[in-house]
Parts: sequence; C-alpha cells; structure tokens
Amino acid sequence: MLVNIYRLCSLLKCTCSLLLVGSLSISGLAQSEEKKLNSSESLAATNSTGYLNHPEFLKFLDEVTKTDGHSKEKLLALFASAERKDSILEAIAKPAEKTFTWARYRKIFITEDRINKGIEFYKQYKSDLQRAEKVYGVPASIIVAIIGVETRYGHHRGNYRVLDALATLGFDYPPRAKFFRGQLQQFLLLEKEAGINLTEAMGSYAGAMGFPQFIPSSYRHYAVDFDADQKIDLLNNPVDAIGSVANYFKEHRWQTGKPVASPARYLKTPNKKNTLDSMLNQDLKPKYTVADFTAQGLVPDFELGNTLSATGLKLEGENGIEYWIGLHNFYVITRYNHSHLYALAVHQLSTALAEKL
Repeated sequence: MLVNIYRLCSLLKCTCSLLLVGSLSISGLAQSEEKKLNSSESLAATNSTGYLNHPEFLKFLDEVTKTDGHSKEKLLALFASAERKDSILEAIAKPAEKTFTWARYRKIFITEDRINKGIEFYKQYKSDLQRAEKVYGVPASIIVAIIGVETRYGHHRGNYRVLDALATLGFDYPPRAKFFRGQLQQFLLLEKEAGINLTEAMGSYAGAMGFPQFIPSSYRHYAVDFDADQKIDLLNNPVDAIGSVANYFKEHRWQTGKPVASPARYLKTPNKKNTLDSMLNQDLKPKYTVADFTAQGLVPDFELGNTLSATGLKLEGENGIEYWIGLHNFYVITRYNHSHLYALAVHQLSTALAEKL
C-alpha cells in the first residue's frame, strides 16, 4: 500500500526543475543587482559566522522558530555553517531555459547515450515503472525521461549543499528571495519528516534534490513511499523517485492516454489577415485551440482534435525554424519546470525511449 505522509501538511506549491526549476529558478539579474549582490557588506555578513549576522536571516530565524517550533540554538548552529555561493548567483542569472536556442538545448538531452542509459534504467526498474504507470496513469517513458533529463538517471544529483543553495538564494538573491526562503523553511521540516540530514543533503544550485530533483515543497507534498519501506527517500532510492514523479504528474492533472505535442507545418494564407506570430510562444498555459492555429495555417503533423486546448511554438532548431503544437499534457510537463524547451526535451526523449521499450 502506498504511503504519502505529507498530503495533509500545510504546503507551499512548487513547480522544479528547476525550476526550477526547471524548472523548476528562471529569472535574470540586472547589472545593478549583480553589483549589489557582490557588495562587501553582503559578503561580510557571511564571512566568518555563516549567515548569523545577516539581517534577513535574523528575520527568518524569528519567524520559523515561532511558526514551526524549531530550536533557536539548533538553527543558529546550523546556519553558522551555511555559506554564500557566488557560483549559485551566477548560475541562476543565466538558466539554459532562458538563454539557449532549441537547437542548443536539444543537443544536451536528446542523445544516443542518454537514450541508451534510459533503456537500461527502464530494464532495471521495469516492474516498478509498470506499477507506477498502472497506479498513476503516467507512461513509464515519461517517468524515465524526467529522471533522465533531471539527473541522467541519478548520476548527477547536484554538487551543492541544499542548505548553502537555499540560504544563498533566500538571503542574497532579491528577485526571488521570498520564494527561496519559503523553500528553506520547507527544507528544515524535512529533517524530522523524511530523516534528511540538513548539513549533508546535496542538490542543485536551486535547492532541488535527489533522483527527480524535487524542491523541498514538492518533496513534502508529492513524494511517496513507493517501495513501502516506511520511508520516503528521493535522495538515494530510485523506486521512491519513480512513484513520486508519477504522483507529481497525476496531481497536476496528467490526462492518461492523451497526446503531448505534435510537430506542425506552417501553410501560409496570403489572402487572409494572419495573426499567427502573435499567437506563438505565449504563456505556457494553453489559451487557444488546435482549430485556432489551423485557421492561421499552422497544421499539426498528427491528427489532433480541433477543440483541444493548445499552445503554439516557433523555435530555432538545428535545421531551421520548427513549429510545434503543445496540448494539455505538454502544459503539465511545464509544471515540473516552467519552460517550453524543457517540456519539449522531455517529450522527445520519452518518445525516443518508447520506440525502443
């Protein structure tokens, strides 16, 4: 029986990759803010005593000790060891999802090596993936593709201490400090709830953890004990990761058996006023229908229902301009990481995997 001990927690909703993502972490720094972040005053606050003298930390300390019942002495000892990492601030200022073309981004993730390693991962955890597909209605190929894009099937789970990443972004990254302080608050709760060692847990520059790169709020809300060992462990347990990714997609309303996206052809309509360009690369959430795009000459290569909600994309591919139409499940993938490049990479990797499974 699956166990999800966090479903009743008071939660901060996420979305990854990084965010954050993906992601799940997609926000740039203006030049003036970079100077501010590198100021001597900010650096001095974390030089010898961690974050103990940082004014934003002191406010945070007061808040979490009152709301979550943490020991102030324990938190002071913990944050005395926290380190500001300028490499994190540099990384979040230039996320690949915002700076790469589709051609460049695709080359990172759609490779024979990543596909072959995905097949190996599938064969190793075939029964768990099939069970997740049956329980949650999410294709095994999508689950494998997410883990493949996020961590190369667990081989690259992050080189930063989660504590350092979230402290750096929560206290020294003004554009999204509030969000990352919220994630830091959620991270502290995982010590008791999931047995995570707060001083040793490693992750991405945005504080995402484990095989699926869940940020702390996602860990608390969507992670499941898929192998029924009475412990939810995304840092080291690929089976829990498989179930948790599937649960994440189900909770974000994945539509079982429905398509994700289709390449499309642009058939110009010279005798008609064309507004296609204004409809492309808009909000991630679909605001048009397939029929709206076909009326403007953008015709999907695959048969799609005219009434389906859709997003139109115009991307710079390796061989020139590519057009795509993304559907509801494409949008669901962007809930993991708010990027159409990310969603398309996951879709194409999953398709390549499915052809070989």
